[in-house]
Amino acid sequence: MSAVGLRSSRNRELGLLLLVAAVVAVGFTSVLVARSGVVSTLSLTYAAAFLGLLGIAHMALRIALPDADPVLLPAAGLLVAVGIVEIYRLDPTRARDQAIWLAIGVGCFIVVLAALDDYRVLERYRYLLGVASLATLAATIISSYATGTVVNGARVWIRVGGLSFQPGEFAKLGLVLFMAAYLREKRELLASRERRVLGLGLPQFKHLSPLALMVGGALALLVLMNDFGTSLLFFGVFLAMLYLATSRLIYVVGGLAVFALGAYLSYRLVPHVAERIDIWLHPWQDVYGSGYQSVQALYAIADGGAFGTGLGRGYLLTTGGQPVVPAIQTDFIYAAIANETGLAGVAALLLVYLLIVQRGLKTASLAGDGFSKLLAAGLTIALGLQVFLIVGGIVRAAPLTGITLPFVSYGGSSLVANWVALALLCAISDRARREARA
Repeated sequence: MSAVGLRSSRNRELGLLLLVAAVVAVGFTSVLVARSGVVSTLSLTYAAAFLGLLGIAHMALRIALPDADPVLLPAAGLLVAVGIVEIYRLDPTRARDQAIWLAIGVGCFIVVLAALDDYRVLERYRYLLGVASLATLAATIISSYATGTVVNGARVWIRVGGLSFQPGEFAKLGLVLFMAAYLREKRELLASRERRVLGLGLPQFKHLSPLALMVGGALALLVLMNDFGTSLLFFGVFLAMLYLATSRLIYVVGGLAVFALGAYLSYRLVPHVAERIDIWLHPWQDVYGSGYQSVQALYAIADGGAFGTGLGRGYLLTTGGQPVVPAIQTDFIYAAIANETGLAGVAALLLVYLLIVQRGLKTASLAGDGFSKLLAAGLTIALGLQVFLIVGGIVRAAPLTGITLPFVSYGGSSLVANWVALALLCAISDRARREARA
């Protein structure tokens, strides 16, 4: 690609970022007018600050990764914009905190671009990354039991002083990196058919043992963390990457069967898991108790109709300022967006996610080496599966999981981790696009 072509690619990205800034301006204007009935230049100030922050990320890409996909950053920026506007509508103080976390996330995005001249060096540290990720999850479990930190029944938070964070978001990145490197190294052995078991060709047991460990680890997370979402997310990403590496459907079928059996036993033995399943199947049996959150979210979505009530005009807060749907800024922000923008708005939101998934999988297909392919696919699948799990839980297509909506939900851990993942995906796309034109 010529220098003119590179400039055109980055200029297209800049043009899309200007559209994102316009969305921020319109969104804040709508909320401010609904709140005070006065048109203010404050919304333009917010839009300028937002554009300036994303502009810094754009300049970092222009300098460090001139060939990176021009759609990834604006798409992520649009999701962040929607999230901050909706959080501001619900709680301006939390919107300020989210803006601070956004600045930290963009800073981490730039640090990753600057520190990793070649992201493939991470493949050398695959076992260190895997052990560190598992240690992080173990530390979360131990800390939760030691301090009694339980949020909505799940043990996924660590609290230090007045701060709380979710280490599992970063463990997810580490495990995707480990699996990409491990599967790239062992893919031929895992795809082999050296032994016959019940008529099925399988590799030697020593090559299958790490896979069994992953199954056991996912079930352990389900039991020890009381967190169906994190467990299913990790295991789903693992199975998808395993299938991409080996093209063996037997692993997917077998893995799902074992996980389903383990989940059934957990349902019978772990009260929190059983409660989540019962809420999913029968939310109206206890409308003012365990099913309250789920039912209120459904009412909020239904109230939005096709085109919504308008930003700042939905019935999301009581007269006392309390949210109608508990945890609406975090787990249930999709319901708030559906209420105020309607089916059209959330359909557009999901299309943005699909666009990121499409660009991520395209990057994986263009990548020239196995590690890059698996890493790009793993990061993309993790984001897509996370969206499916949280949205599916809210609309009752799946059990409630309690995980965040990437780039949109309130929460620093999730936002920062997603910006790091975005930096890695941009780095892979830069190398893939350069190799494709060579």
